[in-house]
Order: sequence, then C-alpha cells, then structure tokens
Amino acid sequence: MLFLFRVVIFVLLILWSGIGTAYAYIGPGAGFAFISSFLVLFLAGLLGFLTIITWPVRAIFIFIRRRRLRGGSRVKRIVILGLDGFDPELTERFMKNGGLPNFLSLKEEGSFRRLRTTTPSISPVAWSTFSTGVNPGKHAIFDFYTRDPKNYMPVLSSARISSYTKYYRIGPWKVPFRRNQVRFLRKSVSFWRLLGEKGIFSTILRVPITFPPEKFYGASLSAMCTPDLLGTQGTFTLYTTEAPDSLGVSTGGRKISIRIEGDRFKSRIIGPGVSENGSGKDLEIPFEGQIDYEKQSVRLNFGATAVLLKKGQYSPWTKLEFGAGLRKRVRGIARFLIIEMNPDLKIYMTPINIDPEKPALPISQPAFYSAMLAKLWGPFASLGLAEDTWALNERVIDEGAFLDQAYDIYEERKRHLTDALKKNQEGLVVSVFDTTDRIQHMFFRYLSPDHPANKGKDTTVYKDTIQRLYQKMDKLLGEIQSVLTENDLLIIVSDHGFKAFKWGINLNSWLWKEGYLVLNDGGSPDGSEWFANVDWVRTRAYAYGLSGIFLNIRGREGLGTVESGEEKIALQNEIRQKLEALWDERNGFKPIRRVFLAQESLKGPYTGEAPDILIGFEQGYRASWNSATGKITDEIVEENTRSWSGDHAIDPELVPGVFFSNWKLEDENPAIEDIAPTILNLFGLKRPGFYDGKILRLSASNGEVY
Repeated sequence: MLFLFRVVIFVLLILWSGIGTAYAYIGPGAGFAFISSFLVLFLAGLLGFLTIITWPVRAIFIFIRRRRLRGGSRVKRIVILGLDGFDPELTERFMKNGGLPNFLSLKEEGSFRRLRTTTPSISPVAWSTFSTGVNPGKHAIFDFYTRDPKNYMPVLSSARISSYTKYYRIGPWKVPFRRNQVRFLRKSVSFWRLLGEKGIFSTILRVPITFPPEKFYGASLSAMCTPDLLGTQGTFTLYTTEAPDSLGVSTGGRKISIRIEGDRFKSRIIGPGVSENGSGKDLEIPFEGQIDYEKQSVRLNFGATAVLLKKGQYSPWTKLEFGAGLRKRVRGIARFLIIEMNPDLKIYMTPINIDPEKPALPISQPAFYSAMLAKLWGPFASLGLAEDTWALNERVIDEGAFLDQAYDIYEERKRHLTDALKKNQEGLVVSVFDTTDRIQHMFFRYLSPDHPANKGKDTTVYKDTIQRLYQKMDKLLGEIQSVLTENDLLIIVSDHGFKAFKWGINLNSWLWKEGYLVLNDGGSPDGSEWFANVDWVRTRAYAYGLSGIFLNIRGREGLGTVESGEEKIALQNEIRQKLEALWDERNGFKPIRRVFLAQESLKGPYTGEAPDILIGFEQGYRASWNSATGKITDEIVEENTRSWSGDHAIDPELVPGVFFSNWKLEDENPAIEDIAPTILNLFGLKRPGFYDGKILRLSASNGEVY
C-alpha cells in the first residue's frame, strides 16, 4: 500500500513538473520556460480570495499605519504624467501660437522649466535615473542593450530571461522541476518602492525599465524592454503574394509568401521557439483565409475562431493560443491589417504581444493586475516598444497606419490612467505615455525640408502631425486636471527632447580606418553584423549601440588587448581628441560636439560596465544604424533615409526634457535625478544618502514652500 501511495505521488509530481512539456526560448542565447498561465491564474485567484477575506483586518492595520505616517507628509496625492521625448523648444513654439492652452495655463499658474537629462540621453537611461534618483553609474543602465564581454554578442541591458532544471529527491526517485528566472538588472531602488516601505501606495503605469515588475506596495504595468511572445523587442509579419525573390528579409519583421487558390489561401502564424527532448522548433497556428474582393475584406479562420478584416482597418486584438505540449498553452494577442488587395494581397500582423489576461511572463505587479485591467477595459498592448516603428521604417505600413496604431495604444494607456486616478485618491500615480516619443521619431523629417529621409516620401499630408500630437497631449492634460482636487500635486516630466537625425556616423568604420578595430586577415568590410569578421586579438576599441565606444580591456573582455590603468586612459584620450576633431567633408560640419570619458561623467560602482567613451553628437547626427549593430562599412558618414528621422541620442545639453507643475518651482535648473528625492520629501521621507538628485523647492497654492 505504501509502495502504491509512493507511485501515485511520483506520477503526480511528474505531471506537475511538466516532463514532456515544451519550453519556449527567448532572445539570442537566453532560453527560458514560459510560466504556466494556469499556475499564474490559479495563484492570482487564490491571492485575490485571500485578499478579500482578510480585507477587514488589513484595512484596520493600513488605516492605523497610514494615519501615523501621514503626519510627516506634505501632500495627499501626487500625479506624475510622463511624456516621453516631449521637447521644450517645440512646447514653447506651440504654446506661443496658441496651440497648447492647458500647458500655457499650467506654466503661468504653476511652473515650467527645462529638465536636464542624463549622459547618455537615451530613454532607458533617463527613466532609470528618474526612478532611482541616481546617475547611470549607480543604476547600471547605459543603453537599450549592451555586449556580453565574454563573446561580444548583444544582450538586453535591463533583464535576463533563463530557465533551469532543479531536482528534488522523493524517496528513491529524483523528480525534475523546471524553474523559470526573469532577472531585473537595473540597480539601485525605485522611489515608489521606498514609499511602499512606509505604507504609501503607488500605481506605476508603463514607466520604462520596469520589466520584470518589482514587488512593492502598489500596482504596476511593465513598459520598455518587455518582450513580445517571440522574445524579441517586436517582430511583425507580412503575409503577401509577392514573388518569393522580392520578399527579402525585413529588419524587425518577417515576410511570409502565400498563394491564392480561387478565393482562398492557407498560411500559419509562427510563434515562440521551443525545445523538447533536445530538439528545437517553432510553435505554429495554421489558419485559412477567404477573400471577398467586392467587399474588400478577408476572413481569417483559426480553427473555431474567425476574424473579419476590412481593407485599411485594424482588426481588434485577436487571441492566439499556441499548443506547447501536455497541459501547456502559450497565449498571445495580435492585430491584423489588410494593406493591399490588388495586384498583390498584403496582410500585416503586429508583433505578438504577451496576452495581459493570461501572461506567459510577469508583466504586472501584482500578477493579476494586468488580467484585471484586461477584464475591465479589454485587451491591450503589453510589448515594451508597442508602436511598430520598424514596420514603418521598412515601408510595410504607411504613415496613416502607423498613426492609427499609435493612437489606439494611446487610448488604451489613457483608460488605464483614468482608472488609476479614480481608484487612487491618495499616494502616488505615475503614468508614462511613449506616444510622444514614437511619433516624433517617425515624423520629425516633416519639420526639416532638407532631411534625407524625405526623398521619395510624402512631405505634405502629415506635415502637422507633431503639432497635432502636442495638442492631443494638451487635451490629455486638461482631462487630468478636471479630475484633480485642489490638494493634488501634478508634475509633468519628459526624459529628453528631440532633434532631427539626418546623418549617421559609423563609429566602427571610423575605428577600423584609424586602426583601432582590425578585421580578420587585414581584410575589407563584408557588411556582416555584430562584428562577425573582427580580429579581436588585435582590436583595441569597438562601438556598441547608441551610447559610445568600448575599449577591448584585458581581463574584462573575452579577448581583451588593452591594459586597464594608464594604457586605457591614454587610449581614451587619444580617441577623444581625434573624434572631437572629426570633420564631415560631405556636409561641412563637425558631427561630434563633445566626447565624454565614463570615469569623468559617471560616478558609481557600475561605471566600469558603461561604454568607456560616450559620444555627444551634434544636432543632425547620431550613431548610424550600421554602427549600432556592429556592421563595418567603407563609409563613416551615412545618410539616414529611414522614416525614423528624429532622435535624441546626442549631446545631452542639446536635448533637455520638460518640467511642468501646478505648484511653483523655486529652482531654475532642475534635473531628472531630482524628481525621486523631491517626491520622497513631499511624502515626509528623508532623502537617501546615495541619491545624486537634490530636493526641489516647490510652493503650494497657499504659498508654503516644501
């Protein structure tokens, strides 16, 4: 009997552990097992039930604790609206011509300043400083991605996703359990976590670099760097009847050839890759399409699910369920758009977002928060970079389709903010809208008639897009103000401003021509990405991403050649001197305004992980697309003809952000690192000693200065 009992337990444990289940893989070389949606929902439901039945006791405890802590608080509720990339020069221009009445009123009755950004002036860096009150040398985020120093391959800067198997001994048996690990790599601590330790509740919506979500007293939705279901930062799909030899490979997406027979065609949706019993494959969902040329529509059938597409109109979010083995389902959502029906059929599918109702990865805190919002307000984009800039760059979709998508996502975010403002009558509410950043990236060429990206593209239909964008944010401000009380403090911040991006500097090409980067056998560039043909044993420096240049340091890099110490510093200064003297003969400009050395511009224990040389480009320039992906070419100055025509990865002095408040600001030169200590101070908490930011002096409507 005891033996039978043990066998039953053993079988149950095997079933529970998921032997025979497929495990999905994400990212270059970073595999992980998808968290079971059933387990997440079960635990979320159990947690919700326990929350309800213990609410009376917890409510009394919370009331007493808040009453005790509120004595030192100077404000009941603070609302922070983040507008990614909101530019002070454009704001002033549009306020002056009467287009932003709510911002103008806020400036006159409260305050408006330019907000100093970070070095480098890139969103993940600046928002991490906003969250933590420290410079990048203390939070260790220097770009969207960095290199693995062991093999020089790209890795995400802010998160690592992996899986491993752990064995438990049950009597004579060893039972395997698949464990998932999603590690948050940003260092230091967010100011809302510090607030939570003192019993102050926060709702944090879509603040960049919050994936995976950290645990704190409050609720949050993750943002920038949250992957799609494939584990990428956004991979679209184009289904088309174009000839296979014309399809090519798109950056940021894939093209799948379809063949129409009569009025029907068949294809498949390619899902996450899996590893099962030592072999790898992609999960797929087959579907059938039926075309109605008269009605300009296509019906897609996914088994029992049908989706009707009308030309030029996005479908609603469509639920996609991938079978991944026994008891395993991986769920995502996507939208479809018919781009063309004649002469070729072209159907665009957005990147497959993690389904917020049944997330395969943690995207909210607590785990059930995303599911709750999806139940209340419908499915929503969960991808960190949800607006599909690459589909527009590749001209798979046009400007109109991109704007429709961007503003649909904006409406989703606005519903979530409205919900939070209604429910959180005290504490902190932070919501970041990246609509402002994405649209400016893709439409900035309209503000520069001589922009290289205007060649062959419309220059009139959408010329007022950015002004209308700012006006929409002005309307959003008015809607927020209408629900605030006289005791609420409203702060509006942006992480940086914007400038035109006309020309790219291929730093790796420059390093190659100057002899700092060496190719195998002394050869010429072959156009390969990620330094495929680099001779690391003879290379002393290489550029990565948008921030700057790494030296090939011995003991830090896998095949390092430069000694740390005096040799490193001498090489840094040598490269700085040459780059600051670089001249763009084609355009008659100096493309680089300033060069920063990491140890001089950054302070903290993680400074050694930053690019050793940070580049402050002049207006109109940025690291080229090829430079960012480790592609060496014969050209140093590269024309930027992509729709992504505006940027901010330049000298930080040229792209400050904005600071608005309905209270008067006494300080003249606020910085983004000042926000965190100021919020803590207003809620009665001391400024942590490791903070770099200062406490800003704000005066309320009653004249009292805090």
